[in-house]
Amino acid sequence: MNRFRLDVSIHALPFKAPLRIAGRVFEGIPAIRVTLRDGAFVGRGEAAGVFFTGDDVPHMIGEIDHFRPDIEGGITREGLRSLMPAGGARNAVDAALWELESLRTGDPVWRLAGLEAPRPLVTTFTLGADDPAQVERALSVLAEARAVKLKLDGDLLADAERIRLVRRMRPDIWFMVDANQGYESGDLDVLMNVLVDTAVALLEQPLPRGAEHELEGFRSPIPIAADESLLAIDELSGIVGRFQIANIKLDKCGGLTEALDMERHARQLGLGVMVGNMAGSSLAAAPAFLLGQRCDVVDLDGPSFLESDLTEKVNYAGGLIACPHGLWGS
Repeated sequence: MNRFRLDVSIHALPFKAPLRIAGRVFEGIPAIRVTLRDGAFVGRGEAAGVFFTGDDVPHMIGEIDHFRPDIEGGITREGLRSLMPAGGARNAVDAALWELESLRTGDPVWRLAGLEAPRPLVTTFTLGADDPAQVERALSVLAEARAVKLKLDGDLLADAERIRLVRRMRPDIWFMVDANQGYESGDLDVLMNVLVDTAVALLEQPLPRGAEHELEGFRSPIPIAADESLLAIDELSGIVGRFQIANIKLDKCGGLTEALDMERHARQLGLGVMVGNMAGSSLAAAPAFLLGQRCDVVDLDGPSFLESDLTEKVNYAGGLIACPHGLWGS
């Protein structure tokens, strides 16, 4: 078994403009980048962690340092999955292991993962929970977008105004909203009336994590996606009967290795599948783009938020995301 040299760096990743969601405003997203060196080959991975669980940069670095001897000893992806808990640290190392294997073998990651050659995907482009004038300005520069996600802040009147504004300006788009845990169950009927009236196709995470049981028996006219309510594969069965879509993020579940299994298991449970990422660079988006090849909904506009991305980066054109050859892997 080959030994690896493991290095970790921290990157601030400031946004072009603040992103407002329910209860929080992001001006950037700090991330870690992991490199694993095996002779002439270098594998890379990036993770921003999971802000609502406390999985931040210091936590991720602490986990990697704790497991450093095992990782540098030449761990496999399946060994890593058994060793480290789900979260950003494992995701970054997992991505680096995928790229290392790809470079060693000369096979692209998609082939190693048993996928077909990747195709460009329709992705959502995100609007913050801002005042109507800001929403209108942000939407006006998304002329090519085919799908839009609007953040909600839990204020029914303000959210309804934003929703109606987006639909009025863009009657042609596929449209979803993301409440980021900002609502209470008693408000859902009123919110749903607005969503149905404006042809919104998907509602993401309306209630707080821990309140999932309040969705049992709720007859939703549109699918509801679990994001904060779903971290890793062991929580999938708990969302059945409460949500219809599983939002899989590599930082939550701990990497592409688990995410691919998670997608298969979600299908077996009768759930639809969505992929998102935590607004990282193109290095973070590349593995998620491969998972997106198997998903019903793709939400991978994260790199478009950044003031500065990698030199080699994902492409956004015509409302699609595409990952160029050589960005990540062979």
